Amino acid sequence: MSFYSILVTIHVIAAVCGLGAAFASPIISKSPKTVSQAKLCIHINEKVEKLAKYGSITLLVTGLILGALNPSLFTQVWYIVSIVIFISVQPIVAAVLPKKIKAQQELLDNHKGKDEALPEAYHQLNKEQQPFTMYVHSAAVVLIILMILKPF
Repeated sequence: MSFYSILVTIHVIAAVCGLGAAFASPIISKSPKTVSQAKLCIHINEKVEKLAKYGSITLLVTGLILGALNPSLFTQVWYIVSIVIFISVQPIVAAVLPKKIKAQQELLDNHKGKDEALPEAYHQLNKEQQPFTMYVHSAAVVLIILMILKPF
């Protein structure tokens, strides 16, 4: 197995880890029905986010190394578009979504009373995350299609 093939394998594994975790997170976030469950879901998502973060970093690094080893990739539209899409997603997954999740955590930490029902503000924050999550998921699907089909 060549070094290039090993890098491609690592790249694919990173994609599975990073993208799989990114798809799992919103599903976990929508499942809680009580404050206790929501706190647990946020804790679980913190762990899932690490997998997504490490997968994404590995994906970028291996993708760029593959391009350096095979410079003709930089002349391929699918490769350049993939990099642009990947970079466009990073502010959302690194800043926007974590801020929303932190706001949810603070809301739950400050939740007073014995009522275990989730506050409406928690649901509102979930709704505010949806457009960003949809963009990230759509971008992930497009990236997968570009890397498999290499259409242009």
